Amino acid sequence: MKRMGILTGGGDVPGLNSVIKGVVYRGSEVGCEVIGIRRGWEGLTHVNLEDPASRARYVMPLNRDNTRTIDRTGGTFLHTTRTNPSKMKSLPEHLKGQDFPQAEVTKAGVTSTVFDVTSQVLKNLEALCIDCLIAIGGDDTLSYAAKLDKVGVKVIAIPKTMDNDVRNTEYCIGFSTAITRAVDAIERQRTTVGSHERVGVFRVFGRDAGYTALYTAYVSSLRCCIPEHKFDLGKLIDLLIADKRRNPSNYSMVVLSEGAEWEGYRVREYGEADAYGHRKKANVGEDLSEEIKKRAKEETVVSDLTYELRSGEADFVDKMVASTFGNMAMDCLMENHGGVMMAIENGCYARVPIPDPKLGPRTVDVASMYNTERFRPNYATKTGLPIFLTRA
Repeated sequence: MKRMGILTGGGDVPGLNSVIKGVVYRGSEVGCEVIGIRRGWEGLTHVNLEDPASRARYVMPLNRDNTRTIDRTGGTFLHTTRTNPSKMKSLPEHLKGQDFPQAEVTKAGVTSTVFDVTSQVLKNLEALCIDCLIAIGGDDTLSYAAKLDKVGVKVIAIPKTMDNDVRNTEYCIGFSTAITRAVDAIERQRTTVGSHERVGVFRVFGRDAGYTALYTAYVSSLRCCIPEHKFDLGKLIDLLIADKRRNPSNYSMVVLSEGAEWEGYRVREYGEADAYGHRKKANVGEDLSEEIKKRAKEETVVSDLTYELRSGEADFVDKMVASTFGNMAMDCLMENHGGVMMAIENGCYARVPIPDPKLGPRTVDVASMYNTERFRPNYATKTGLPIFLTRA
């Protein structure tokens, strides 16, 4: 019997529970025991396996009974954190006083000491007798999965993120539901924006990549602004006002990625950096709204859709992809194959290398996908492209 561990890290998205259930059900059919690691990488850094309470907090044996209904809801049954085992700002009590590699990290002018507790993660995996680990996450979570792969752990990665920005795959779990939710919310709010004859400004996730804003605009016929292209503020406002004047209901709308910026403007950040060096971004939609009021003397409606997009049940596409990725991961285990990520490549399911963290997130190809003059998606020349209109 093989024993597989599974964890979810970073932000939650719809579809995670479908992966977990798919792995558990398939495992029960092929004689594989599945151990849930709770709270992401924290489950392997903070667990004290000699303490029954700590073990119960972080280690959960999974079976058909306790996963039977989990795919009916969103979120993650195993819970999640943004823990980075290679850059721990503090050590759990039972590890204090032990000798771990240290480094100095400076972010936003603040220098702090961080610890790399990878050696402890390896000890815990060995103590749990885990033969293979499935890590479900975005760029940050999978960057540590890549590190474990390099030190000899058999890792299988599954990409999830509403931003759809993990390299080596055309699709990440959570993306379809996020777009569906964004389109629904915007269509509902058209009545309010139109009733008050205003400019609607919608903000969605997308720190470094504009896929969520771009695809929402694609199916909603909106203008959009993405992080990959610094836009001309005056030109955007002129276009929005022209749209408003041409509209019989006298309103217009634009959707912005959270990381979108115009020339001469930088999105403000605030708060302490997380374990992967990210600080929270101020609402660029609010800042754009103030510029529209000041320059065009027009009233606005600003709507932050970010967390709305990751809540609730997964749609059909995310459930299907998630379940398939989970079963593909089990195929890898049965074939004794690790160091790979489940992916969609050229529109087909595929096994690909775990992305190199040094390359950063996958971003929108502006030249082929975005009209920088009109601030709209490119709609032409799609024949022959995969269903999601981009290649990994």
